[in-house]
Amino acid sequence: MMDSRKQTAETLLSLSPAEVADLKEGINFFRNKTTGKEYILYKEKDHLKACKNLCKHQGGLFMKDIEDLDGRSVKCTKHNWKLDVSTMKYTNPPGSFCQDELVVEMDENKGVSLVELNPPNPWDSDPRSPEELAFGEVQLSQRRPDIPIYVGDTERPVFWNLDQSGVRLTNINVVPFGIWQQVDKSLRFMILMDGVHPEMDTCIIVEYKGHKILNTVDCTRPNGGRLPEKVALMMSDFAGGASGFPMTFNGGKFTEEWKAQFIKAERRKLLNYKAQLVKDLKPLIYCPFAGYFVESHPSDKYIKETNTKNDPNQLNNLIKKNSDVVTWTPRPGATLDLGRMLKDPTDSKGIVEPPEGTKIYKDSWDFDPYLKILNSAVKDEIFLHSSWIKEYFTWAGFKNYNLVVRMIETDEDFSPLPGGYDYLVDFLDLSFPKERPSREHPYEEIRSRVDVIRYVVKNGLLWDDLYIGFQTRLQRDPDIYHHLFWNHFQIKLPLTPPNWRSFLMHCG
Repeated sequence: MMDSRKQTAETLLSLSPAEVADLKEGINFFRNKTTGKEYILYKEKDHLKACKNLCKHQGGLFMKDIEDLDGRSVKCTKHNWKLDVSTMKYTNPPGSFCQDELVVEMDENKGVSLVELNPPNPWDSDPRSPEELAFGEVQLSQRRPDIPIYVGDTERPVFWNLDQSGVRLTNINVVPFGIWQQVDKSLRFMILMDGVHPEMDTCIIVEYKGHKILNTVDCTRPNGGRLPEKVALMMSDFAGGASGFPMTFNGGKFTEEWKAQFIKAERRKLLNYKAQLVKDLKPLIYCPFAGYFVESHPSDKYIKETNTKNDPNQLNNLIKKNSDVVTWTPRPGATLDLGRMLKDPTDSKGIVEPPEGTKIYKDSWDFDPYLKILNSAVKDEIFLHSSWIKEYFTWAGFKNYNLVVRMIETDEDFSPLPGGYDYLVDFLDLSFPKERPSREHPYEEIRSRVDVIRYVVKNGLLWDDLYIGFQTRLQRDPDIYHHLFWNHFQIKLPLTPPNWRSFLMHCG
């Protein structure tokens, strides 16, 4: 039976790319013709905000405020309450309410969906008063190999392929979103969904003796942007660059100059967004902790040089400039004593930095154990039979979509591999033509390193291993993101791998 308390996501309104292109600066009114519900979108340059057209006072509809010269306000038809849609704050009566924002999700085709997370503030259920913490009671923990693991109930929960990974963990628990999970009388946690990618991303609130620790990890828009204020500790990503876009794309607009400008702008936007979020939420302490990865293998030298990332000190300095939030960057040997910091943020023992000369970043790696595993798939018996292609894509189960993909196996430098497979897949009817069909169709070319693509195919793994692992080079014509295709291969593949034993038996 479904738990009625758990958090869910619902798409309330979808706008086509043409409708989005027609949005005027300022206030736009929309009606869902199916449900009859009304919505307001506010556009300012490239930024969109949205809410229900429903006054918080007594549920009246808003209309354009003719007294508003700046084009930012709407007025309720019931009692003349006024809402500044640019800030989502009511100006009449002043200081009364804030309007609940909807998540504005834009796809790469420039279409827009308005998404509501319900309930929006699940952490407010069963509130608890903060208790005093002893010094040393909450700080960096020791490793416990037997610790229970909890993951959110996403479409493909973390550790879904545990049996295939070789990792021996037995105490893994999948829990619903937006419900407190009690660990003991003092400790509980709540996993929240991402407003943009509810099917795959999560964030978490941990509460110990009434003190909240908010960890947004690398969610695109954690909990739709509604998060608890004045938590004891907030942790988040800061660096950017975990996606394969745009470094792994070639052709058309994807010149090196375009990539450099795009990456620079995206990193700047990420810094400003994180700094503003910290300023708005006012945590006692902020910790930039996710984003220290390095493209370390020599064959990924191009990615490492192109994929510049933010430095945690950049973000910390920006936060300090705009607020009085204490910042702490975790480094080897550093400790944060939350009890001391809550009692006195200036306590010199609250944050202890590592000794002078401590090595901070890893600078050498042993790749062999990983490469041996990948290379073992290259000469697997299944790839002696070209019929593996039909077997694999039939197993994957994606079809009835007008897209033709050319898959090319390559060497480490993405040059076509002599003797490697180079084939077309027409997903309209799941056929494998020798040439591109004559009908109008979008086309995508995917070059993949042979060891990685064959390892993914053999084990039925998600294509994140290819895309986020920077193991592909992509071209597309036209330059359109095919969400249904990538969403299927990154999230919706069958839970069990292809039955290659049966396949080989039928191959004779």
